[in-house]
Amino acid sequence: MIRHLKKLILGNIVILIAMALVLVWVSYPLSEVFRDSLGREVELKKVPERIVSLAPNITEILYFLGLNDRVVGVTRFSDYPPEAANKPKVGSYIDLNVEKIIDLSPDLVIGTVSGNEAGVIAMLDQVGIESFITDARDISGVIENIAIVGRLCGIPEKAESLTAGLKSRMARVLEKTISREKPLVLLQINLRPIMTLNRDSFLHDLIRLAGGDNISADNAIRYPTISIEEVINKRPDIIIISSMERGGRFEEARQEWLLWKSIPAVKNNRVHLIDSDLIDRPSPRIVDGLEAMARIIHPEVDWEDVFNEK
Repeated sequence: MIRHLKKLILGNIVILIAMALVLVWVSYPLSEVFRDSLGREVELKKVPERIVSLAPNITEILYFLGLNDRVVGVTRFSDYPPEAANKPKVGSYIDLNVEKIIDLSPDLVIGTVSGNEAGVIAMLDQVGIESFITDARDISGVIENIAIVGRLCGIPEKAESLTAGLKSRMARVLEKTISREKPLVLLQINLRPIMTLNRDSFLHDLIRLAGGDNISADNAIRYPTISIEEVINKRPDIIIISSMERGGRFEEARQEWLLWKSIPAVKNNRVHLIDSDLIDRPSPRIVDGLEAMARIIHPEVDWEDVFNEK
């Protein structure tokens, strides 16, 4: 009788332990560890449902992946797609409001190496808010960041499908430009002073993939200031003007370049404007920017036929 009772009690204990393990598994899914661009290991114990974006390009990535319902906070100038502007603001990406971020109770905060202050990330760590920091120095890196965000948010298959489309479009451009002559290109990213970029930037990679040769690739400074005299001496074949200034005076800048007839780009009427929103942000629209730049650098290619390929 006693032996039977012991077996019964032991059996009940085993059942209770098994039930407890099932409940723990249901309540706390197996965690996954990701490594971000700061080299930190970020452990997510569940799929994030409340996400704060710390930069406009991150906001674009989240919307591109169809995660807009999970976005609970964005930075100022997160204006694409337009509905993103209606989300609660947490400051600008270089001047973040940590208290506002904490008040939004996010499961995950996603930021960037180049724009967000390290001190903000440290404060979020102190209060137990998980953050993941991205970075990209080339277009492949931008596309890989999109896939990573998809994995972070529990939609790896969808992210892989969407990024495959971006990779295919990038490959089509490269196929048409890789064997062509590489004209010298000045990409102007600021009006006054005149600023450009070196090879340590995804903007340089845009020029390269579009079939151009960046005149400031070897500059020691990532975003150097360049004088008109230097431009005259380097003799770019093409000048492409963008601007980080909101409502930048693009056409005025183009007309100013047209005064310098000794520059080949001016002499051959190859001073162009480009939509800064397509190239300034390391977001899905960077492939639109690549296609726009390829049209400018290699107008001899039938790009309509290329872009319409299935």
